[in-house]
Amino acid sequence: MADSRDLPPRRGAGIVKSIRLENFMCHSNLYIEFGEWLNFITGQNGSGKSAILTALCVAFGCRARGTQRASTLKDFIKTGCSHAVIQVEMENSGEDAFKPGIYGNVIIIERRISEASGAIVLKDSQGKKVSSRRDELRELVDHFNIDVENPCVIMSQDKSREFLHSGNDKDKFKFFFKATLLQQVDDLLKNIFHQLRSANALVDDLESTIRPVEKELNELQGKIKNMEHVEEIYQQVQQLKKKLAWSWVYDVDKQLLDQSVKIGKLKDRIPICRAKIDHQQGLAEKLRERFIEKKAQIASMMEKTSEVRRLKDELQETLSLATREKLGLEEEHGRKMNYIQKMAKRVRLLEQQVHDVHEQHIRNTQAEESEIEEKLKELELETEAAKSTVMRLKEEENGLLDSLNSGRSEIKKIAEEIEGYEKKHNEFSRSIRELRQHQTNKVTAFGGDRVIQLLRVIERQNRRFKKPPIGPIGAHLNLVNGDVWAPAVENAIGRLLNAFIVTNHQDSLLLRGCANEANYRQLPIIIYDFSRPLLDIPAHMLPQTKHPTTLSVIHSENHTVINVLIDKGDAERQVLVKDYDVGKSVTFDQRIKNLKEVFTLDGYKMFSRGSVQTILPPVKRPRSGRLCSSFDDQIKSLEKDTSNMKEEAEQCRKRKRAAEEQLRGLEENLCNAKRRCQNAERILMSKNLELQDLRKSQVAGTSSLPSSNVDELHQEISKIKEEMEENKSLLEKFRVRMKDAEAKAKDLKLSFENLCESAKGEVDAYEEAERDMLQIERDLHSAEKEMNHYEGIMTNKVLFDIKEAERQYEELERHRKESYSKASIISPESEIEALGDWDGSTPEQLSAQLNRLNQRLSNETRQCSESLEDLRMMYEKKERTIIRKQQTYKSFREKLNACQKALELRWNKFERNANLLKRQLTWQFNGHLRKKGISGHIKINYEEKTLSVEVKMPQDASSSSVRDTRGLSGGERSFSTLCFTLALHEMTEAPFRAMDEFDVFMDAVSRKISLDTLVDFALSQGSQWIFITPHDIGVVKQGERIKKQQMAAPRS
Repeated sequence: MADSRDLPPRRGAGIVKSIRLENFMCHSNLYIEFGEWLNFITGQNGSGKSAILTALCVAFGCRARGTQRASTLKDFIKTGCSHAVIQVEMENSGEDAFKPGIYGNVIIIERRISEASGAIVLKDSQGKKVSSRRDELRELVDHFNIDVENPCVIMSQDKSREFLHSGNDKDKFKFFFKATLLQQVDDLLKNIFHQLRSANALVDDLESTIRPVEKELNELQGKIKNMEHVEEIYQQVQQLKKKLAWSWVYDVDKQLLDQSVKIGKLKDRIPICRAKIDHQQGLAEKLRERFIEKKAQIASMMEKTSEVRRLKDELQETLSLATREKLGLEEEHGRKMNYIQKMAKRVRLLEQQVHDVHEQHIRNTQAEESEIEEKLKELELETEAAKSTVMRLKEEENGLLDSLNSGRSEIKKIAEEIEGYEKKHNEFSRSIRELRQHQTNKVTAFGGDRVIQLLRVIERQNRRFKKPPIGPIGAHLNLVNGDVWAPAVENAIGRLLNAFIVTNHQDSLLLRGCANEANYRQLPIIIYDFSRPLLDIPAHMLPQTKHPTTLSVIHSENHTVINVLIDKGDAERQVLVKDYDVGKSVTFDQRIKNLKEVFTLDGYKMFSRGSVQTILPPVKRPRSGRLCSSFDDQIKSLEKDTSNMKEEAEQCRKRKRAAEEQLRGLEENLCNAKRRCQNAERILMSKNLELQDLRKSQVAGTSSLPSSNVDELHQEISKIKEEMEENKSLLEKFRVRMKDAEAKAKDLKLSFENLCESAKGEVDAYEEAERDMLQIERDLHSAEKEMNHYEGIMTNKVLFDIKEAERQYEELERHRKESYSKASIISPESEIEALGDWDGSTPEQLSAQLNRLNQRLSNETRQCSESLEDLRMMYEKKERTIIRKQQTYKSFREKLNACQKALELRWNKFERNANLLKRQLTWQFNGHLRKKGISGHIKINYEEKTLSVEVKMPQDASSSSVRDTRGLSGGERSFSTLCFTLALHEMTEAPFRAMDEFDVFMDAVSRKISLDTLVDFALSQGSQWIFITPHDIGVVKQGERIKKQQMAAPRS
């Protein structure tokens, strides 16, 4: 290979650096980089080599049919895909660069193909889109002389085979004529010839149209003389038109003055209506404060009444127990009385038996006395044992009943404790949820989700406000020196934290509409002047105390917020203290000047109005913590409290379950005791009856021993009487216990009645406070309704009338502006002022005068249809037209003559160049054939448009020439085709060239010679070359300017 220093220099602009194919033909994603000089691409059949040349043709604007591979572009999309992409990178450096200031050193051509359409995009070196017009691509192709349909630029395998198999001389001539660009020049020259002939005929026709116009010009000159006497009347009409035009302006000026007076009268109604609205608003604010105070008072009274209710329930429970005890004693007393009466009856019966024994003493015997006495003693012992068992069981039953009542009371108390813990747990959980929501978005602490919706509506309506509303106020405040005073500040100005501030009443109405749209019905709105500077309060007007004020512990970047808290909330006169005792001392004992209210950290509010001292207790659920800088500590504290409440409730539930289990055991034991007691009483009764029967039988059986029986009966009577005395003493004790129980029940009943009587006053006061609160609420609603009524009047009547009047005023101004612009078009106002003072004529009067003058002018000009001015303009116009046309047609004729001469010169030069190219092609073709020892000749006939090739082989002894390439072998035909192609390549210029299957049908020797010839030619020629072949190129010599690439084998 020749030394690289002897090779021509590289022309950088126009060469292909790389190509990327996506879903194109058989390629899913192919990327190939090309060398600047020679590029060999090899691969098996079906590996997609030819698709690269097809992609280059499509990228540079070739149609689908021009590639001879498809009928439409969408046929190139790979099967199963929806789109295809071709991206070609071109070098754009050097003197021949295309728009280097726009594209840079690299131009990227990207062509996208889809089922429905295709697009071409040109990008710069940074990948930024520059253009998507086909004209830009066409301009680039023309600049670099890239004609992809020219076989000398891109020779596809179809074109190569077509030339190899073609024996027609006319087809070879077409190939030559197109490759040398003679076809393009010939078509252009013929097209110019036909256009020049058409242009000459057109100029002849145009020159003939001037003669009738010259005749009309002479006729117009006569008419102008007949119309000059009408000129004076016409001038009068023009002057009157100007006056009429300006009369409309002056008439609107008068209406504007009247409308301005009307607007002034309407605006005088605003302060009156505003004063009524402010009065109702102030009344509503006072009622709202009273409502809040009354609500706090009711909450305090509710706590007191709940305590009274609890005491009342406890007394009622104690009274019920005392009553049950009294009834039990009365029942036991009755049983004892019945038992004593039975014993008395038994004494009488025994005394009767003694009498009967004495009467039957003689008749009875003493046969079974000892046996009966033993049985009688045994029964007496059993009866005494049964009696003691019954008494013991009675005492056990009473003890179990007392334990049961105590257990029930204990379970009730535990249930109340559980309910209290669960209530606190729910309150803490709700507070935690609120704090976490505030932690996510601080604004939600001052109105919840409704304020978020409101802020979004305000943002959409922002342009309608004179000045954007400020709010909620709490979102614009921060605490100074930590969160220590957060509960007290919340209690002091909490009612203002949810409020929004607007600059005027119109903005307040607009904000109220936004609040209704966001479903925020009771939005507090404060009207305040945003332009007021930050208020500077002198020291002598502040409370003289060491304790901080609300104003001293808060900070805001917006001075309007601070001004509102001072003017509307008296923040500078609210003192904050730590506890109740310090608050009482500051409020009532120290008599501090300029002090309005005192707020404590535990929620108390204290103030004095004259001699009246007021202390408001903390609200049930204080909304503290909304102003805190961090909610983490509060959340942790509440979570700890919640966990403690949950544990306490769980402990109480365990205690309750244990108590209920114990109660069930007591109830079961009580039932068992009652059952045992009943069984013991039945046994006692049966023993008594058996003892009585035995004694009767003893009386009947011991008539022979009356003295002993009588003694026994007397003893029994004595015993029964003793027992009766014991029972009577017990009965007396029961009476004492009954009196004590009755006295206790009376005392409890009296205490209950006294408690009810004392609670009645508090309940009545609570009900009275509720009635007062309802009345205040009704008054508040009435004041708000009245305020809304006046606001409606302000909006729908006063402001609407003013707006309507201003709209009419603006309409009149617009009408005046239009009238003024129209009148200024007709004439300047200075011309009307030059005519003298306006005489006050109305537009209608001037219009009537103008109609009369127009009628007169019409009568004068009836004989001629055109006006004098129109005739003059027509005359001048036609005269100018004739002159212009004459000059134009003369210029056309001169240019056509010059074009005709130039065309003749170009035809001569074209024919001379064609003859030179014919000889040059023969020389170069024969020169390439000699490398293989072959000689040949090319004959070109431009008249018959034929090209014949004669080849003489060295082994042909007869030295006869082969005139038809089909008479050659496959290798000889391919080599002769290659020589013909190289001869054409030397006659054309292009930045890159590509050949596909150039070595088809060649034998090994022919391919070696062909490849060496191609490489030497390509390196010496200087362009970029791309060779595609399915054959092995190992015989190609290596070099730094030769790049070989192997395509991947096709997938089966």
